[in-house]
Amino acid sequence: ERDPLKTQEVTAAQHFTQPPPRYSEASLVKKLEELGIGRPSTYASILQTLQDRNYVRLEKRRFIPEDRGRLVTAFLVAFFTRYVDTGFTASLEEQLDEISGGRIDWREVMRAFWEEFKKAVDATKDLKISDVIDALDEELGPHFFPAQEDGSDPRQCPACGTGRLGLRLGRTGAFIGCSNYPDCRYTRPLAVAGAEGENGTSFAEGQRELGTDPATGQSVTLRRGPYGFYVQLGEGGVDEKGKPTKPRRASLTRDMDPETLDLERALALLSLPRVIGRDPETGGEITAGLGRFGPYIRLGTIYQSLEPGDDVLTLGMNRAMDLLAKARAKVRHLGPHPQDGAPVDVRKGRFGPYIQHGNRVANLPRGVEMEEVTLDQAVQLLAEKGKELKPKAGARGKAGRTTKAAAGTAKRGKAKGEAAAEPKPARAAARKPAARKPASRKAATKTATAARARKVASRRKGEA
Repeated sequence: ERDPLKTQEVTAAQHFTQPPPRYSEASLVKKLEELGIGRPSTYASILQTLQDRNYVRLEKRRFIPEDRGRLVTAFLVAFFTRYVDTGFTASLEEQLDEISGGRIDWREVMRAFWEEFKKAVDATKDLKISDVIDALDEELGPHFFPAQEDGSDPRQCPACGTGRLGLRLGRTGAFIGCSNYPDCRYTRPLAVAGAEGENGTSFAEGQRELGTDPATGQSVTLRRGPYGFYVQLGEGGVDEKGKPTKPRRASLTRDMDPETLDLERALALLSLPRVIGRDPETGGEITAGLGRFGPYIRLGTIYQSLEPGDDVLTLGMNRAMDLLAKARAKVRHLGPHPQDGAPVDVRKGRFGPYIQHGNRVANLPRGVEMEEVTLDQAVQLLAEKGKELKPKAGARGKAGRTTKAAAGTAKRGKAKGEAAAEPKPARAAARKPAARKPASRKAATKTATAARARKVASRRKGEA
């Protein structure tokens, strides 16, 4: 006792607490069983619905909550608290079991449920959208605006410095915007600023900078929009006429992981479409690109979507020829049209083979095969039964204006040609006098009345 101790070794240790592990499919089903929610026949559909509606995502066999799921949960907790309570759901499950066993009447259960539910719905009818947004903003504020290490206000607008960031609602859904709108138009996607992925990549302000394009010197960023991830080159500017210009963008394909995307692949996406090679038969250029329906390859008027596992950035000539062989089985080139030289093709459609020349199509008669049609027959069918393809929704207005303008030009040209072809008469024909219109019944009545009045006046004058 009281003997001095000698220090032999000092070991510094640091311990970080870990959050509870995310639910897996098995652990979530186990938790549902403990709470009395769901039944073995409904567990699979419950888990699938959560993923189909993008409330959660399955990552490394763990459920990760999505921002959409947080938003829906906050709304239900704020305005329909009773109906998202686990105790209420469990009691309703027990009542459903009683109904299936024939021990209680389902009408009584539905009547009791509807009386309370109608009151809850009626209570939300008079709510303004601003009230709902404010409630969600208050509930989700700690998630979207976590405390800063330097003690600064996480809701301070980085653009104007005086506005307050908060939840906003637009045509494309919810987003985070500045309170000084429209003076300050700063926005960012509904995501946590500075949230990091598994490899430490930061999505500060809803985007991540990948690097600089050596050709233009502009920054290349990875962003998340309402329809998924995409890369963007630079920022929008203004053209010579003062109109805003959109920056170059390219969407990520389904096979691409945004967490591992680097500058090289981002620049390759932005450079699409790219040339793969030339067709040995026709000499035409084969290109690969991204379209409305995903990656594709193109040879003239022949398009073919890429299959799962094909990379639009590295697809080679051999694979491209295999894909084009499948596409060519659906298209047969007949030759140029005798009027304008545009190609005339026979194609396989959903409702049978048809002929196409530009935007004009004509169905093949029954019993006629694609291999039997000649160019002359196709031209005749197009002239007799051809119909114009309907324009796409996005190009409807433009197509309508173009068609009207072309029709007007053709009409004026036709009239001008007819006028030029018709010889002018030596003397203008005498203008016929305009035919007198028959007097209306009302005018005739007024005339008759005036005549009678004059007759009566003259009679009285004679008597006087």
